[in-house]
Amino acid sequence: MLRSPMVQREMVRRATVIRTTAEGIAPVGGDSDPHPGLYKASFYVTSKARGGRRRDRATATVGNRAYYARWVEYGTERVRAHHVLLRAATAGGR
Repeated sequence: MLRSPMVQREMVRRATVIRTTAEGIAPVGGDSDPHPGLYKASFYVTSKARGGRRRDRATATVGNRAYYARWVEYGTERVRAHHVLLRAATAGGR
């Protein structure tokens, strides 16, 4: 049951809601940013029929392919953390 196409579709649906929310709240750089909008445009959703720690369930993952996504999410000593995916997962995915 946990690997069924029905469950996998639901996981992808929830991940898509999270991705859409993350795109909506993602920060966009100002005039000095060499790649404004790259972070916002780099969100993606992947799914697996055999995911999880035991590979016994359908999973879907939301991520960001921008090379600096980690710094936007967690911050640095000079830039505050934005927690975009954390906030999107908390707000969306229902």
